[in-house]
Amino acid sequence: MCRTSVRRRVKEAAGSGPEAPRPLWRDRSFGIFWGAQTLSVAGDSFALIAVPLLILNATGSVAQMGLLTGVSGAASIVAGVFAGVLVDRFDRRTLLIVCDLARLVLYALIPLAWTTGPRVWLLYVVLPLAEAVGMVFQVTYVTAVRNLVGEDRVTDANGKLYATAAAAGILGPMLAGVVAGRFGLTAAIGINAVSFAVSAIGVYLIRVPRNTGGPATPAARERPWREFLAGAVFLWRHPVLRVLTVLLSCFVFLTLGLTDLVIYRLKHDLGRPDSTVGVVLGVAAVGTVIGSLLVARLRRRVGFGPAWIGAQAVAGLAIVGVGFAGSVWGVAVIVALYLGCVSVAGICSMSLRQQVTPDYLLGRVTSAFWTIHFSMGPVGAAVLTWGAARYGTTPVFVFAGVCCLLIAVAALFTPVQGRHPENASPAQ
Repeated sequence: MCRTSVRRRVKEAAGSGPEAPRPLWRDRSFGIFWGAQTLSVAGDSFALIAVPLLILNATGSVAQMGLLTGVSGAASIVAGVFAGVLVDRFDRRTLLIVCDLARLVLYALIPLAWTTGPRVWLLYVVLPLAEAVGMVFQVTYVTAVRNLVGEDRVTDANGKLYATAAAAGILGPMLAGVVAGRFGLTAAIGINAVSFAVSAIGVYLIRVPRNTGGPATPAARERPWREFLAGAVFLWRHPVLRVLTVLLSCFVFLTLGLTDLVIYRLKHDLGRPDSTVGVVLGVAAVGTVIGSLLVARLRRRVGFGPAWIGAQAVAGLAIVGVGFAGSVWGVAVIVALYLGCVSVAGICSMSLRQQVTPDYLLGRVTSAFWTIHFSMGPVGAAVLTWGAARYGTTPVFVFAGVCCLLIAVAALFTPVQGRHPENASPAQ
């Protein structure tokens, strides 16, 4: 049983009634964490723009950009296999700070080295290491949010964090372009390094409660192979998480390549320039903000199952709609609707995992879910983009959208359709 539930029952037994959760806007620790992470996400946008341009300017090779992206992505996936074990073994607040400081040093090396001329080889060292550390940070982040706010407020907290992260992701690249144009690409990367210092300070100023509802270091008493598989085993044994993992893996197979398809439709089918593509994607990102702000209220009103299944169904309809949209603003509005629904479904799913997973397993469960969830995504993206090149974007959008609708329909006949699966019995 989780710490929050134990405390509530003790208070009820004492006759004081259930404890009302404090509103997040009055929670000092969450406020500091929220602000620091928003600034850190904005800082990440600087590197997202500056690093590819830096290597392109130094080498003139698009292939080098792709190779660096591939190597960095592989490092992130490998780190994800081990991240859950680290998160469940060590203090999460300390691990967040260490990850931030490590990335501060790694990204600061780039502008320092570039003062004497381009050092392309350094990017192949720094970026994979930074991506690996970033994966450990992300898994730790998910577990720390639940510890910080408790299970009663975790959906609301996730919504607020993702809403401001999406907003920062819109404004960040614009600011990165201004800084890079005026002060150079290495200055933009330097700002990204500073953002990790801000994040580390924010985490240092708060207190992340430790778990007291399970074994302190259960991983240390398990055999190594059991330790790595514990997260996947929990996902499989939990009736709702098992189905969600399967359905969401199918969903990511169908949707990971959608951004590429939207860009291709705007450029190839509608004949629009690069600047229009940027505007459309920026406007569409507003959907993520709106969906993130509405998710907590929606889940409280209709319950998990209706919120998740409804969001998946509308997302499928939106994908079909993009295939028939004949104007730029039509594409922008429909993609915004799609991203809003993805935010609702994604935050509901993540919040449920945070609520039903024992704290001492949460790192490994998060790591296992992400590894399984994204494993088929690159294959799906390759298949969809190949299909668009061969048959056009409209048939591919219709196919992907109809399949997403079928995922929502299938969920109606599974435990996912329950309104309050967080109150059901734990994994059997």
